[in-house]
Amino acid sequence: MISTWSEWKRYPRPGRGDNLEAPISPGIYEVRIAGTGALYSFGAVDNLAQSLALLPVGSKSWFGRRDTSDVPDLEYRTCATSSKADAKAAAERMIGRRETYMSGAA
Repeated sequence: MISTWSEWKRYPRPGRGDNLEAPISPGIYEVRIAGTGALYSFGAVDNLAQSLALLPVGSKSWFGRRDTSDVPDLEYRTCATSSKADAKAAAERMIGRRETYMSGAA
């Protein structure tokens, strides 16, 4: 079973103390660049909150700190499912629809 997408939320920037708001359950996430809407990351995962928290954003300096000037302004949304298998099936359907749309628009 698949639920609906959450609203778009601002992805936390390093060093600002912001929090992620995501279910601790299987599902699909989508991360986009806020200014352009370009897709940054997409996935079907076992744990939405953990996967979003571990998403690599920006670059690290020689001293292990993230360079906040390289971090794009990101937004994310989630869609919880009852299992990872449901999340994968829903993600494959979404990718298929996107490919069909893009081939028709080209």
